Amino acid sequence: MKEELSKVLEKNEVIFPFLDKPVKVYHLENGHTIVIAQKQGELVNVSTWVKTGSINEDNKITGISHFLEHLMFKGTPKHPAGEFDRILEARGAIVNAATWKDYTFYYVTLPKGENDEYFKEALDLHADMMLNASLPEEEIGPVFNFKNPQVEEKRERYVVIEEIRMRDDQPWTITYDELNNLMYTEHPYRRDVIGTGDVISSVPRKTIDEYYKKWYTPENMVTIIVGDVDADQTLDEIRNKFAFKKLSPSVKPEYPPEPDQTQPRYIEKTGNYNTGFLMFGFHGPKADNLKDSISLDVLSIILGEGNSSRLYHNLIEKPDKPVFNVVGTTQYQFKDGNTFFVQANFRPDQKGMAKELLRNEFRNIVDFPVSEEELRKAKKKLKSNFAEESETVSKIGESIGHYLTICDNITCYTEYLKVLDTITIQDILAAAKEYLDLNKVSISILLPKGQ
Repeated sequence: MKEELSKVLEKNEVIFPFLDKPVKVYHLENGHTIVIAQKQGELVNVSTWVKTGSINEDNKITGISHFLEHLMFKGTPKHPAGEFDRILEARGAIVNAATWKDYTFYYVTLPKGENDEYFKEALDLHADMMLNASLPEEEIGPVFNFKNPQVEEKRERYVVIEEIRMRDDQPWTITYDELNNLMYTEHPYRRDVIGTGDVISSVPRKTIDEYYKKWYTPENMVTIIVGDVDADQTLDEIRNKFAFKKLSPSVKPEYPPEPDQTQPRYIEKTGNYNTGFLMFGFHGPKADNLKDSISLDVLSIILGEGNSSRLYHNLIEKPDKPVFNVVGTTQYQFKDGNTFFVQANFRPDQKGMAKELLRNEFRNIVDFPVSEEELRKAKKKLKSNFAEESETVSKIGESIGHYLTICDNITCYTEYLKVLDTITIQDILAAAKEYLDLNKVSISILLPKGQ
């Protein structure tokens, strides 16, 4: 039995950079959020973002969000396994999904077709998958012993296990996972999104189904349409297709706060490598702290993104015999606190020198603050990146979904360029002192065996 169509409780029209028409944001009575961004062209993007990821897992179900993402494509009572992909790919669609710490999202990008025929078909299939996934036992596959797998039929459980095993041969992934585990002692961000082989090989279907029903609720979903569509008609289509069955109220989880880091943390491992891998990690501001978050975006450009950055010039281009082969920076945005990284590939016999050279670059941010020219160039690059992400329906949908899930507010996206224009050298210096403190750094290193 399905409930009546949920009423629209609130409608907002928001001016978006680089779009001709305001973006419409609807909040329905059942908690479902719908966003319609009208963009001229033949392609349309349909996506739903679910506000759950590894943040809502514990040690008994670590990796279940990612495993469920795989299983969502394995059919519904209306459409058996394989039919979803077969129909949409015949329409020229790109179909995919991704799981991260704060969210899981599913999307389809395709030509909208004559009289929006393909778009409506895609929306129907997408909604059916999101609300009515069957999670069939024969597609999940039988449980098995992770340490001694004897599997005749290699179903999805085995596929995910193979993904986990492949990471053993990815030194950058190992370096990051060790760093992530080092940086968090209490908060669930410490868990790896892909999970562990022991859990994935043994978690029963009942547990997966319970997780699906608990988190895939209207309050936790944001459905986004980007393309040349009629907004009112599309809203009615979504309300019809996403007619949620009556479910128990969505849970409002509380996560243990991560204790303040008061001293450096360090981990070093060895393996079958020919070179050294290194990552520095710092805790940053929450994603909705727009000023500090953007200040660190600017600083990342200046410090370590591209051949004109300080790290590239000082550590690779300038030295006669550089210690580093690769060095760069980035910031990951998370709802409960961003992380700022340096990642480097270096000569393993120069481990001590590599660490000290990087420490000096962080000291120099304070001792030799960024120049007006560095700030101008960084702002220009960030604006260019922002503009590029507004060129395609897929990128627009991804930007909207990302900010609506990690900030719970679209202004993190719409105000980005305005706030960026206000950032000063003093803001950069303050952010560096606040978040890039070497007394609070975590360092992960991989070295060749015997080094």
